[in-house]
Amino acid sequence: MIEIDDKIISREIFQKKFICDLNSCKGACCVEGDSGAPLLKSEIKELEKVYPLVQQYMTEEGKNVIDNTGVYVIDQEGDLTTPLIDNKQCAFVFEDNGISKCSIEKAHADNKINFKKPISCHLYPIRITAYKKFDAINYEANEICSPACKLGQEMQISVFKFLKEPLIRKYGKDFYNELEEIDKVL
Repeated sequence: MIEIDDKIISREIFQKKFICDLNSCKGACCVEGDSGAPLLKSEIKELEKVYPLVQQYMTEEGKNVIDNTGVYVIDQEGDLTTPLIDNKQCAFVFEDNGISKCSIEKAHADNKINFKKPISCHLYPIRITAYKKFDAINYEANEICSPACKLGQEMQISVFKFLKEPLIRKYGKDFYNELEEIDKVL
C-alpha cells in the first residue's frame, strides 16, 4: 500500500494493466452485479437535476424503475446506489448495437448536461472506500473485465493511467501527478 495525504492506495492500480474493451465485454459492468452503482450523497441531487434530460436516452423499463424508486436506492449493505431493472442492469442503461451504455454519459456526450456519470462508474475498476480519516483506493478484479486486462497488457497501460480523467476529477491534478511520480520508482 502507498499513502498520499489522506489516501491509502493499492499497488495494484500501478501493477495491473487495463483498457476498457466494450466490443468484447459489451458493457457488462453496467449489467452484472448484486447492486447498482455506488453513489455519493452529492450525486443524488445532481441525478435528480439531470434526470429530465437523461430520460430521453433510457429504456421504458429504466424510466419505470426511476418513476417508482427515484434516482437512487439503498442496497442490502445500506449503501446509496443506482436502482436496478429486475435486479440486473442499472436503470440508466440503454443498449447500442448490442453494447450496454450509460444514458447519463450519453446525455453528457451530447452536451445536454454537465454531469458525466457517477464517479464510481467513471473510476471502475477502481473502488474507493471512504473511511473517517482516509480513502482506500483499490483495484477490483472482475472476470467480466478480463478482455480489458488483456488489452491493457498488450498496450502496457496500467489501471491508474487508463483512469487518469476520473482520478483527476475525484482528487485533482496534483494527486494524479503524485501517482505518476510513484509509478516511476515502482
